[in-house]
Amino acid sequence: MGDISVGTCSWTDPALVASGWYPARRRDAEGRLRHYAARFPVVEVDSTYYGLPSSRNSRLWIERTPPDFRFDVKAFSLLTGQPTRTAALPADLRPAGSGPAWVRADDGLRKEVWERFSGALAPLREAGRLGTLLFQFPASLAPGARAEAAVEECAERAVGWPLAVELRHPGWWAEERRTATAALLDRHGMAAVAVDTAQELPTSVPPVACVTSPDLAVVRFHGRSPAWGSSGPGAKEAKYRHTYTEAELAEWLPRLRDMAERAASVHVLFNNCCADASVQAAETMRRMLEGDAAFTVRGPRGVR
Repeated sequence: MGDISVGTCSWTDPALVASGWYPARRRDAEGRLRHYAARFPVVEVDSTYYGLPSSRNSRLWIERTPPDFRFDVKAFSLLTGQPTRTAALPADLRPAGSGPAWVRADDGLRKEVWERFSGALAPLREAGRLGTLLFQFPASLAPGARAEAAVEECAERAVGWPLAVELRHPGWWAEERRTATAALLDRHGMAAVAVDTAQELPTSVPPVACVTSPDLAVVRFHGRSPAWGSSGPGAKEAKYRHTYTEAELAEWLPRLRDMAERAASVHVLFNNCCADASVQAAETMRRMLEGDAAFTVRGPRGVR
């Protein structure tokens, strides 16, 4: 039976910082991470989706967390084929002149961005502190030959790195397609990311707990807001606003048990990032898992 690590998809989210979850004297960058790492054994770094990381930050993250703490790092948006703000690129990689506000990468730019992205994370990887790289593909990436090639390109570029993939188009995990999707990820050693979202919406991804890597399985709890899949001003907060009940979390216990029987480690991450809802849900899930003898739960037990 593999072990389970529970955490959240950010420790720096402004809503979490403003919620009061961090003690008054631990709200600086170092204090927040040390406080979080004393309570959870894993965290997702989501800031790397919006801008390239730095090796300096990688080294600081190592210094400020225990030796068995793990970071799951979200891939920069440009690496998954998504439109990226030109301003998010390093100055020397931006188009000359005024240029467009958004950029789509060609092969040369993707290669250079990957070199800088992976180089900045080298300290985490070398220290054994990298849980996985998370490639989140947009809902616009519908299954098909072109989409499969995009996934395979990421796998080939990041060969040798631990990889996890979240496919947000619901067609990937439709009943008639899920076997082929699992085979694609298994072929490239990529861990499938299972998700919990609102169901019965056009953009709803079914909660399929598929294990495609013997090393790691990942679940991301996005909340069950009926605004999931919406866009526009204020959409992000609306999409992720949800307070999980124990009954909703209990639905996942059989799935998590099955995942832990087939993967060496399972990362359970909460992304319902409004106020302190994510850490509260993570703490509740951890207590539920600790109360079930079938699970081996990593990290401090019962810390509040």
